Amino acid sequence: MGFDMNYMLMVMLPGMVLSGLASMMVKSTFKKYESVGTANNLTGAEAARIMLERAGVTDCTIEPISGRLSDHYDPRDKTLRLSEPVYNARSISAIGVACHEAGHALQHATGYKFLKMRSQLVPVTNMSSKMAMPVIMAGMVLMSLAPALGMPVIIVGCLLFGAAVLFSVVTLPVEWDASARAKTAMVNAGIVSEQEMRGAGNVLNAAFLTYLAAAIASILTLLYYLHRAGLLRRR
Repeated sequence: MGFDMNYMLMVMLPGMVLSGLASMMVKSTFKKYESVGTANNLTGAEAARIMLERAGVTDCTIEPISGRLSDHYDPRDKTLRLSEPVYNARSISAIGVACHEAGHALQHATGYKFLKMRSQLVPVTNMSSKMAMPVIMAGMVLMSLAPALGMPVIIVGCLLFGAAVLFSVVTLPVEWDASARAKTAMVNAGIVSEQEMRGAGNVLNAAFLTYLAAAIASILTLLYYLHRAGLLRRR
């Protein structure tokens, strides 16, 4: 198949630039507010617990997990796992991240539709993401030998990859809504002041850019392979 300049221009370069900028913004913003404390001097874990209890969510476990920025909420066992720089830290960055993850627990408790959709897509995405590229590559090889056979194979591969694209797109409202819930709850619960919330909001906005970059990169990849298959060309 050889080197394809279109892939470089349509997928690799935009993807690398977007993900690089997003990663840089997350790290720099988190670091900026990592050394800034709050008037209430709460840890990330304490802030998340206050936010959840104030919303009436008392069945969510909060526990530490190793790593940096490895924070996540697991709806399967209602567990909020906070990384070491967040769980015990008393910074605006820690509180922002912890409350964002608590926002996912609130989504789960209220039956937020996009969180449900994303959870349902997880097993499908795990399977399809492993199969998509091998199927697409096989289709590309077949296209050069027997186009009539290669086209259906590429279409199947694109459909498989489409599940991963859908997952990345559905993730956007999930992450944005969790941050919106966190920004409101942090102030309403007295976890941070209005001024402190602006710093925490900057951390959450930067983190959202990583999900946006991933979604754009996955869409560009799908469009590229649809173009290679001739499905986007004018008849």
